[in-house]
Amino acid sequence: MKIDVIGDVHGCYDELCSLFHELGYQQENNIYSHPDIRLPIFVGDITDRGPASIQTIRLVYEMVVEQKKAKYVPGNHCNKLYRFFLGNNVQQKHGLETTVAEFKSLDTKMQEKVRNQFITLYEQAELYLTIPEADLIVAHAGIKESYIGRYDKKVKTFVLYGDTSGEFDDDGRPIRRDWAMQYNGDRWIVYGHTPVQSPRIINKTINIDTGCVFGNTLTAFRLPEEKTVSVPSNQPFIKEKFRSFPED
Repeated sequence: MKIDVIGDVHGCYDELCSLFHELGYQQENNIYSHPDIRLPIFVGDITDRGPASIQTIRLVYEMVVEQKKAKYVPGNHCNKLYRFFLGNNVQQKHGLETTVAEFKSLDTKMQEKVRNQFITLYEQAELYLTIPEADLIVAHAGIKESYIGRYDKKVKTFVLYGDTSGEFDDDGRPIRRDWAMQYNGDRWIVYGHTPVQSPRIINKTINIDTGCVFGNTLTAFRLPEEKTVSVPSNQPFIKEKFRSFPED
């Protein structure tokens, strides 16, 4: 089984298209497909902050739901947008405001279509994906080995937000524990959520959120090759958005 796990897109639609081309995909029937029958998997946070969240929703919906040529797991930004589309009173900040502004610029008919597409995409998605044929788990913010197979509230919080400590740094960002250091499993865990300047491999985990929306790159992790492919971002680079680790 040949798989390409794609990092956090965050509305960077043009870069996503560039990444598909770099990976050897071809555009046909409104989607991207690979001549060698590879399966793209989106690691969540497909919207917010970037310039083209609505286009990204429509492409991912078409690939995952309509044509079943890709898979998707939700991220924390996806969860917040889902709650917004349900009519909940969510705070429009941390990037959601950009998606909402795009959404409100659409006519009523298109708003309803996009809203229904995203709700369907989100509701049909599994919290995280376990793919035995590839010895692979895809979870937006990662997952502890002891949580694999569980889908309770505690696991959902971890998968969407990471191993949060409840504390915040000087910039108001949550301080997260480095769960990957304790992972000793044989299966690859591929995740994103925390922007890093280059793909971070610890044990058999890899963080592929290389901060496209913050001006770095958009990255895919290929299996069984165990290789990464990245394309440059079109967005301005914001260095302080990236997390550094002791081994960096």
